[in-house]
Amino acid sequence: MGGLRLLAVALTCCWWPQGSQAKTLRGSFSSAAARNAQGQSIGHFEFHGDHALLCVRINNIAVALGKEAKLYLFQAQEWLKLQESSPGYSCSEKLSRAQLTMTMNQTEHNLTVSQILSPQTWHVFYADKYTCIDNKENSQVEDIPFEMVLLNPDAEGNPLDHFSAGESGLHEFFFLLVLVYFVIACIYAQSLWQAIKKGGPMHMILKVLTTALLLQAGSALANYIHFSRYSKDGIGVPLMGSFAEVFDIASQIQMLYLLLSLCMGWTIVRMKKSQSRPLQWDSTPASTGIAVFIVVTQSILLLWEQFEETSHHSSHSHHSLAGILLIVLRICLALSLGCGLYQIITMERSTLKREFYITFAKGCILWFLCHPVLACISVIFSDYQREKVITIGVILCQSVSMVILYRLFLSHSLYWEVSSLSSVTLPLTISSGHKSRPYF
Repeated sequence: MGGLRLLAVALTCCWWPQGSQAKTLRGSFSSAAARNAQGQSIGHFEFHGDHALLCVRINNIAVALGKEAKLYLFQAQEWLKLQESSPGYSCSEKLSRAQLTMTMNQTEHNLTVSQILSPQTWHVFYADKYTCIDNKENSQVEDIPFEMVLLNPDAEGNPLDHFSAGESGLHEFFFLLVLVYFVIACIYAQSLWQAIKKGGPMHMILKVLTTALLLQAGSALANYIHFSRYSKDGIGVPLMGSFAEVFDIASQIQMLYLLLSLCMGWTIVRMKKSQSRPLQWDSTPASTGIAVFIVVTQSILLLWEQFEETSHHSSHSHHSLAGILLIVLRICLALSLGCGLYQIITMERSTLKREFYITFAKGCILWFLCHPVLACISVIFSDYQREKVITIGVILCQSVSMVILYRLFLSHSLYWEVSSLSSVTLPLTISSGHKSRPYF
């Protein structure tokens, strides 16, 4: 078991994901880059309201005037149409179709993006007089350092909000989530610690489940710190954003390890397997190999997803190939574990034991299926709301799943009675030396 956990941690730490994309952008306007791509891509932002603002500051005004530097803003739908019909438009024709244009002839420029009926994504591009000509020598001129701030109107209508439409509300959500974690820790931390120290059949389960919970809480805290700073400067703390995503990935791996361990029998007493208990599966080389393969596969897909989608939060996007494969993997795991537990439930005669297995199945299926189900539900929402719905929904559903499992394994009314009836037939007992009596 320890080797599998170390492998999971190693896979988690082998790549350090980036934090969310900042909305205070710093860089250089490059004529060469603009010429090569028919416009240098600067960034994108989901504006909303009537007084959204794009503010640009440049230092070398003489170079900007000499190059006739301009910024072009395209709505996402219009830009997508231009990309799809790229051969049909020349460079100058593409730029002429921009919804908004800003000529940079001053040190500081403010462009108001108004009359937005619904939140829309806008793409910002830089171009100058060298962008649409073929002479490479003329484009090798001095770059223009810049700072760009993208702002939405706040509750009072003033352009002071750094959050895009798709990110609005996440700061408040993570604040409430951290507050809930803190209150729960104050109430239950001591009793949970005593249960873990006591040992017994639930010792390993509680340790792994608590580790996953602490990682989830750490991810929420890191996200809150990042968004708190982000709300003030539009940059945040990228390191904390990276920590949040690393903690979330590690938590996903821990929970997969726990659920596989329980369903494949890695916490079962090393005794002769009962044919009427499919859940009692000894830790054979075959079962170990299957579990290691599944954990490694999910770890690789999670890291791949983070590599492809560096602007989303806590690995809940599903637009990339890796995200789609993760959804397919979770559906397969839910169906596999559900079928195995269903066989046990249908053959179980004891009402208490059946209730125990049903509750455990609910926790497993909720954990694995919440992401695929929410990804399907999100289709009915607007584009800017989908990622937010998935992020918040997955966190809440997985928190509920953890609560279900905690109540199951800490329950003196259910587990105690079931284990007292027949500790030999339970799938959750410990190894030799404690076969004949339950612990708790």
